[in-house]
Amino acid sequence: MPEMSQPRELFLHELGDILYAENMLVKTLPKLAKEATDPDLRTGFEMHLAQTRKHVENVKQVFEAMGEKATAEKCPGIDGITAEHDEFMKKEKPTPDICDLFLTGAGARAEHYEIAAYTGLVISAKALGETNAARLLEQNLAEEKEALKTLEAAAMRLSKAGAPA
Repeated sequence: MPEMSQPRELFLHELGDILYAENMLVKTLPKLAKEATDPDLRTGFEMHLAQTRKHVENVKQVFEAMGEKATAEKCPGIDGITAEHDEFMKKEKPTPDICDLFLTGAGARAEHYEIAAYTGLVISAKALGETNAARLLEQNLAEEKEALKTLEAAAMRLSKAGAPA
C-alpha cells in the first residue's frame, strides 16, 4: 500500500471511519433501546436512531460530492465502545435501574467519539475547500452534541432517582 501523503487521503480515511461507526450505531441503537427500561431513555435512543440513519446518508453524500465511492474503514474506537457495553452487560448483569444508568454512559462514550471525529472532519473539509461537505458534517456534529446533552440530562435524572434520600 502506498504511503498516505495528502490531507485529502486522510480526510477520506477518517470519513470512512465515521461511516463505519455510524453504521455500527444503526445496528446498536435498537439494542440499547430494547435494553432501556426508562421510557424517556428508550425514546431517546429510538429518536437518535433516525438521526443516525440520516448521518450515514450525509456521510455518503460527502463521499459522492468528492467523486469517491463511500467506503467504510474499520473503526476500532467504536468497536471498543460496543465491546465494553457487551462485556459489562454479560459480566455484571445489572438491575434495570443500573442498566439504564450504564446505558447513558455507554451512549455518552459513543457521542464523545463521534463529536471528536466530526470536529476533525469539519476542520479538514473547510481546509480542503469542501464547503458542502463541511455543511453536511456540521449538521451531524450539531445533532451528536444535542444527543450528548440529552444523555447527560438522563444520567443526572436517573442518578438522582436512584440516590438514597
